[in-house]
Amino acid sequence: AMYLACGIDPEKSMVFLQSQVDGHAELAWILACETPLGQLERMTQFKDKSARQGTEFVGAGLLYYPLLMAADILLYNADLVPVGEDQRQHLELARDAAERFNHRHEKIFTIPQGIYLENCARVMSLQSPMIKMSKSDPNPSGVVFLTDSDVKIRKKFRSAITDSGKEIRATSEKPGIRNLLEIFSGLTGATIVELEKRYEGATYAQFKGDLAEAAVAVIGPIREKFFTMREQRNILLDILEFGRREAQLRADRMREKVYECVGFLGRRGEKKFDSLRTFHENARAVRRRHCER
Repeated sequence: AMYLACGIDPEKSMVFLQSQVDGHAELAWILACETPLGQLERMTQFKDKSARQGTEFVGAGLLYYPLLMAADILLYNADLVPVGEDQRQHLELARDAAERFNHRHEKIFTIPQGIYLENCARVMSLQSPMIKMSKSDPNPSGVVFLTDSDVKIRKKFRSAITDSGKEIRATSEKPGIRNLLEIFSGLTGATIVELEKRYEGATYAQFKGDLAEAAVAVIGPIREKFFTMREQRNILLDILEFGRREAQLRADRMREKVYECVGFLGRRGEKKFDSLRTFHENARAVRRRHCER
């Protein structure tokens, strides 16, 4: 519902649940068999969490999750991938996995290229501008959700952490203001240079107030569309089922190519049997011919 509210058109894009297309997990396992353990242990999310909690308390799923993300991309031969700055490392892993497979077996995977926004490729917390804005942030004031009310959005931006001084400039010494300028640019399309000129001599309060209104103007309609679409459960399920079928067909074709490369017996051309008895009769006939030989 949120994807549709943000403008994704299911007539042009497949919208489906990853867990309903079996090729994702199967390809992830094959990629895992060919990926060095050390490369996975160097991935930032696993490294940070295992450092905090200890490897004995971190699930293996976190270690292998980047390979599932790689499978999400490679299964459909995506050539361009819109991604946030924080996912750059994961996309590089997907590229490495594709190149490694193509070199060892056959060139069947497209090497994906990332599309990174000039601004807002990494949105930082409104309360801690040195860390990424995250839905799991224990401080809800630092995170703006697309379901937040207009009142909440205004309150969060107006209470956002700024920096010492009065200049509204995107410099490394002013991470709070730089983050707000990048968000403002992402919301309105204005460049950071244009925003710096527009608010030259303005107060932080004026700047943050205008930013809050820009956020409300963008998020408000998305929020209303989301709540409307969320009630249309049958339509959403139909969209997901249509997307699942389309995705499964594409995933099956790539999986067969991968299976053929690594020596697995594929599922292409499976013989259809009218009944379980017919299946067993055929199996017995095969065994008899084998014994006769």
